[in-house]
Amino acid sequence: MSVRTTRAVLVAATAVALSSALVAPALAAVPAGSGHEATRKAAEAAVGAGVPGVTVTARDGHGTWSATAGTGNLATGAPRSADDRYRVGSITKTFVATVLLQLEAEGRLSLDDSVDKWLPGLVRGNGHDGRKVTLRQLLNHTSGIFNYTADEGFGRTYFLKDGFFEHRYDTKKPAELVALAMTHEPDFAPGTSWNYSNTNYVLAGMVIEKATGRPYGAEVRDRIIKPLHLTGTSVPGTRVSVPGPSSRAYSKLAETATGPTYDVTRINPSIAYSAGEMISDSTDLGRFYTALLRGKLLPRKQLAEMTTTVAVDERNGYGLGLMKSELSCGVTVWGHGGGIHGSVSEAVTTKDGRHSLAFNLNGDWSGDTGAVIEAEFCGTDKAPERTVPRGPDLT
Repeated sequence: MSVRTTRAVLVAATAVALSSALVAPALAAVPAGSGHEATRKAAEAAVGAGVPGVTVTARDGHGTWSATAGTGNLATGAPRSADDRYRVGSITKTFVATVLLQLEAEGRLSLDDSVDKWLPGLVRGNGHDGRKVTLRQLLNHTSGIFNYTADEGFGRTYFLKDGFFEHRYDTKKPAELVALAMTHEPDFAPGTSWNYSNTNYVLAGMVIEKATGRPYGAEVRDRIIKPLHLTGTSVPGTRVSVPGPSSRAYSKLAETATGPTYDVTRINPSIAYSAGEMISDSTDLGRFYTALLRGKLLPRKQLAEMTTTVAVDERNGYGLGLMKSELSCGVTVWGHGGGIHGSVSEAVTTKDGRHSLAFNLNGDWSGDTGAVIEAEFCGTDKAPERTVPRGPDLT
């Protein structure tokens, strides 16, 4: 099995159960009839399937509800916390897309600009041509640019055991990540299809820096984190630790979902950059997506652009850093998922922002995130397939 295939399989695979002492769920007390019983059971089921622990927070017209299941530390047995901060992987993409759309609203760039206008000569080689790719195509993954995390050598170096422990503290520059993508052919001609590519959002972060003269993380902080008072959210850069309160993050670091479990909490997230390096917590993520969908961060025109989707499959569409999913009960939710070493997260809300959900699994090889979402919004664990991959691939 190739490394590329492995990363797509890791989350879907069911791991061998942990010892009974670790699997026993440590669930927060939930009042009977609270309306979140199905969500609590779905979190418990994820732990039963092998995920070390889950933390989940929902907000609706009845208030805020949180629960935890399983453990946050396999060595000590300490439980997870509703206040845990965790690496959010590709949920970072929604923050980045929001900043670019704000810059468009200010007249500082156009989403119809070519990538080459802002990053001349960077997207070249093996059929790639930044003169033919627009910023919009970066944000909705229709650029055709090769996904650098799908490179076999990159996978062996950063996602499998031997490479990970040798290279976990490497600092990678965004231009290096793009250069790696350029050693491959494009997936398709720009605008002719859809394929998820982390390279798109590395380039988007670089465009923000070129347009503003500041690090993309500084723009995210000043434009989103500070105004919304997201006190658990940060852009770590090269910082290898996760601020407390937090749990440990675990991975198999292998081509199977069985075998030893490794603590992968400490890692230099520069390998993800603006495609997936951010840290947050469930309360902050709910607040962010609620504010975004209610128009608190973008003018009406830009929010309409963000929520204009490209079909991914029968139930899912991808907008500009924002995914639209139709659930089995007919409810539609908007948000994004994210996976990075030892951490799988989801954050979604209804379009009116009245009902939000955010949660994290601190293991990347098991657990049905779709079932948790279905449970919260539909009261069932029936989960239609989600096409966008999850797992330790900066997804």
